[in-house]
Amino acid sequence: MTRPYGSWPSPLSAESLTEGALGLDEAQYDGTDLHWLQARPTDGGRVSLWRRSGNRDTELTPAPFNVRSRVHEYGGGAFAASGGMAVFSNFTDNLLYLVSDRIQTPRRLTGDSALRYAALRIHPEAGLIIAIREDHRRDDREPVNTVIARRIADGPDAEDVVLCSGADFYAAPELSADGRLAWVEWDHPNMPWDSTRLMMAELPDELSTLTGPLQPRLVAGGSEESVVVPRWLPDGSLIFVSDRTDWWNLYRYDGGRVAALHPQDAEFAPPQWNLGRRPYAIIDDDHLACTWNIGNRSHLGILALSSGELTELPTGATSFGPVTTDGIRIATIAGYLDRPAELIVIDPTSAGTTVIRRAGESVVPAELISEPVEVSWESEAGPVYGWFYPPRNGDLRAPDGELPPMITLSHGGPTSGSAPHFDPEILFWTSRGIAVLDVNYGGSTGYGRRYRERLRNNWGIVDVTDCAAGAAAMADRGRADPDRLAIMGGSAGGYTTLRALTATSTFTAGISLYGIADITALATDTHKFESRYLDSLVGPYPEAADRYADRSPINHVDQLTAPILLLQGADDKVVPPNQAETFAAAARSKGLPVAMIIYPGEGHGFRRSENIVDSVQASLSFLGRVFGFTPDDDLPALEIENLQPVR
Repeated sequence: MTRPYGSWPSPLSAESLTEGALGLDEAQYDGTDLHWLQARPTDGGRVSLWRRSGNRDTELTPAPFNVRSRVHEYGGGAFAASGGMAVFSNFTDNLLYLVSDRIQTPRRLTGDSALRYAALRIHPEAGLIIAIREDHRRDDREPVNTVIARRIADGPDAEDVVLCSGADFYAAPELSADGRLAWVEWDHPNMPWDSTRLMMAELPDELSTLTGPLQPRLVAGGSEESVVVPRWLPDGSLIFVSDRTDWWNLYRYDGGRVAALHPQDAEFAPPQWNLGRRPYAIIDDDHLACTWNIGNRSHLGILALSSGELTELPTGATSFGPVTTDGIRIATIAGYLDRPAELIVIDPTSAGTTVIRRAGESVVPAELISEPVEVSWESEAGPVYGWFYPPRNGDLRAPDGELPPMITLSHGGPTSGSAPHFDPEILFWTSRGIAVLDVNYGGSTGYGRRYRERLRNNWGIVDVTDCAAGAAAMADRGRADPDRLAIMGGSAGGYTTLRALTATSTFTAGISLYGIADITALATDTHKFESRYLDSLVGPYPEAADRYADRSPINHVDQLTAPILLLQGADDKVVPPNQAETFAAAARSKGLPVAMIIYPGEGHGFRRSENIVDSVQASLSFLGRVFGFTPDDDLPALEIENLQPVR
């Protein structure tokens, strides 16, 4: 069948992107019981804690409990399970709660909602909870981060015992069997992928004897070295990940020296946006279950510490979430190219794999699966990488000589990366005859520290030119229509989108989801974790104020020549909605094509199914009208101000 690109009929509706969809995260063993987090867009994005014991699955946190943390705003490590108990952070009130077989109705452990907790660790043998705490009790200063401990038996009115203080940020507190605490810390203006310190200290036998912060000593890290995710081996030595050789590799510290475990041009940890992430797990004294990333294609395997031999486990997956083990079996969230992600359990002794949960119930027919093609193109700094998803929908074809419209995706972060995986939203586009280019611009993770540092002082330049060059390269190679090139991104990717539309002439349409229009406002009005992030991406503020003004799309709306769709959450604290409103007003006043939708109740990223559906439908309607194709969908009306009819 022949139909113009963009108008192909597809069974993958916008509603199907959320129907039966599950968010799966943070698998964690307690003995042989497996715990994990599960979220449904149809439940308002509420996250609940589940446990599989034997063959029985139990939801431990029924509504209205929402297992999320707001530390650093991005949270992570919102629960811990050990000794038949689970402790979790409730998003609504920031308080900690305890559940167990004896305490089935969650019991409140803390009492002050101005104190937030994350990276939770529970130690039943010591009767302790250890966590990162973020103190918001004073409005006249930025929140104070510390490492704290509290007794499980204490009531909500008990005071936390502060173990570590003085640094701006803390992460990954890990307590050894003999009472040594390891943690990661760093200070402004660094981010955890820039420079961190791995510290260690002795805990007293009784916390009641602790009269002040611990006396720490430096194990690894410092200037220009990112050290992350420490874990204790049963023999008392310490494992951690460092990028001291350009790549985040595994190391072991035995009290006297640091030794590399398996040197490789690969990343054994992701950027630490979230707290409590565990990209590897301790099996025993001599074995780790670990994941590693080469060019944003991930692998899972077992590392023998004594020999350095790394054995990959066959899973067929291309991405993996946090890893956990019960000493034999390994559990993780695995992502695939041809189906939704799955929470799986692997038994290496039998090579058997059990699927615990699937992130989606629907099965996408093979003829609709657009498998990504790894592509690259050149920049002044060297090669740039991306994934190209060609249009595919069974035997549907476009008329001879027609090239497809293409969406260039600029990922968020910007210190992040795009991996090849099953993405229903990408398939939504490709099954309608719209190509997608997912760009890992300079600054992306998955290619080593030097690749990440291409973006140092160059945000708004390198990312923009890399995306524009990638789109142009696909057009030059006959993979996309040069007159129908769109760019789309969320958050930092939304900034790249807005910047590309005001600083280049490559793109003929843009879609910004909660994108940053004014980086000066971001530098002066954002949460603590990212308040100095732009020092490395743009320059210190206010010393580099002129650079901020020059790179803020809001100051260059007069250079916008392409239609723009702005999608924004009304309750966004990371990128306040006034940035989208200001950008839209400026575009409107200049007679430029613009559409804007602000969703009540949404923050930084859309969680409610009705808003996810509406934003995707609005994006399709927008591109159809701008690029001159008629979608084979019943779409809600979208008002695009100042848009002239396509001739």
